[in-house]
Amino acid sequence: MRISGIFLAAFGALTAMAGTAHAQGAGDLLVAPTRIIIDGARGTEVILNNIGAAPATYRISLELRRMTPDGKLVDVDPAQANDKEKAALEMISYAPRRVVLPPNQPQSIRIGIRPPEGLPDGEYRAHMLFRAIPDARPVVASTGPKQGLSIALTPIYGVTIPVIVRKGSLSASAQISDAAVGPGEDGQQFSFALTRSGARSTYGRIRVTKPGVAKPLIEARGIAVYAETAQRRVIFPVDTALAAALKGPAKIEYLEDSDAGGGTIAALETVIR
Repeated sequence: MRISGIFLAAFGALTAMAGTAHAQGAGDLLVAPTRIIIDGARGTEVILNNIGAAPATYRISLELRRMTPDGKLVDVDPAQANDKEKAALEMISYAPRRVVLPPNQPQSIRIGIRPPEGLPDGEYRAHMLFRAIPDARPVVASTGPKQGLSIALTPIYGVTIPVIVRKGSLSASAQISDAAVGPGEDGQQFSFALTRSGARSTYGRIRVTKPGVAKPLIEARGIAVYAETAQRRVIFPVDTALAAALKGPAKIEYLEDSDAGGGTIAALETVIR
């Protein structure tokens, strides 16, 4: 999706839902919160809510994913996991692991940790997957001119959220650089480099403003740089009008979410070309 003036006008309504994740499938699933941080031995919970009209079944599991320099998350085979990833899978516990959700009846998933003795200080992360299990449908024998078996393929949907465990006094900082507007995979794009240093990940929202213009040209939540990544490229597809508006003097800010204090993680005043 390109970011356009219409998109930005509706952005407030969209970001008001940033505390939940939404999946279409065997019923509609809402998950809140969409990011779990456990700092210490105390556990927490995730709330699932099926907003569809029929009961839906979900299987819960843990997966490993790594961030690439372009900000994508790729699956990691547990056999290829590093020591931190293996420790995350071993210490994170949760229950139940399968739920049947009637419509509009929230269900909590309890999450806890069992850190092994001597666990080094650091940040450990796995991703919790809520996968829809479609209802079983019998294979039907055809009675028409071309007799045989009829098989229907049903797509399986899911929602994934990160579960982050932090041990010790961890800090991180970030820098913004190399902002530019140029051609992308599908039209124009605005991009910049986000460089992270320190022992933990960073997470927040991006705001791009122009001198003398009260409303941000771009505002986007949920921008992370995970601990395995020193630098990622943040990319926003934009339409022609917004690409032109972005050029020239601008300020790019990487800000904490309000529930984390709302402080500035990084900022850059630059001339976008």
